[in-house]
Amino acid sequence: MTKVLITRELPASVMAAARDCADVTERDAGRPMSLDEARAALETYEIILPTLGDSFGPQAFDGITPVTKLIANFGVGYNHIDVTSAASAGIAVTNTPGAVTDATADIAMMLTLMSCRRASEGERMVRQGAWTGWHPVQLLGQHLGAKTLGIVGMGRIGKAIARRAHFGFGMNIVFYNRSKVPDFGVPGTQAQDLSELMHAADVVVMAVPATPETHHMLGAEQLAEMKPNAHVVNIARGDVVDEEALIEALQEGQIAGAGLDVYEFEPKVPQSLMELDNVTLLPHLGTAALEVRENMGFMAVDNIRAYLAGNALPNKV
Repeated sequence: MTKVLITRELPASVMAAARDCADVTERDAGRPMSLDEARAALETYEIILPTLGDSFGPQAFDGITPVTKLIANFGVGYNHIDVTSAASAGIAVTNTPGAVTDATADIAMMLTLMSCRRASEGERMVRQGAWTGWHPVQLLGQHLGAKTLGIVGMGRIGKAIARRAHFGFGMNIVFYNRSKVPDFGVPGTQAQDLSELMHAADVVVMAVPATPETHHMLGAEQLAEMKPNAHVVNIARGDVVDEEALIEALQEGQIAGAGLDVYEFEPKVPQSLMELDNVTLLPHLGTAALEVRENMGFMAVDNIRAYLAGNALPNKV
């Protein structure tokens, strides 16, 4: 049978499905692959099923002759894989779009609520035994109804966030996208540029993929254009936000708060960020629901099955 490496533990149902169609090796580690591990895997396994953080950048392919023919990524984001280098080595790359949409949009709304309503501060107050009872002006936050949500990136996830925010919370929608977005059933205004969105939004949600073009897309210049009562939410990838600029803006009260599920150098989270009360911090929970992770895994396995059968890959990137 074809040799397949699965780089991290996946749900049992996904592992069983993979073993039904291939000779599976499960890497025994609770961390992403190092560069040396990635290079060795490329020289050993015909198929690799990696995930977030596994080091398949340009250096992984440099100076070796891979036996790998397919990298079936577990996840929609594949910025940890250099697709150009893989293609030059004759390796196809697939991902798992669609499976993560609703779960990630849910996290975006959760972070929006937690940041605007100061839920993290309240939870810490209770846990620390500092809550002395209800008070009329205690932890006053921002109501979402009739506020403007600015969405940067109007793909599947951006549209799912817009539906939740408008129909669920009565928010107005403004969005920025590089290409024109046709009607998707939610009233909204497409901003001409990022500056227009920053000036208009009460909450800015980053929902773009991580690419060289989106690196530090939200930086000091954009933060300076936001309202002082505005919030930043990032459920995309950490490096689409300039983390140092965000910390400075939060420290100086330039914006009201932030809700983050991803970090520029994760799993490293700056101490200065953790010390801020006006930030909600989650450990990359975007797709952390069993059925979602199973769907992601089954989609990756479907890509493997298609390759083994000589069929077109369902989700080639």
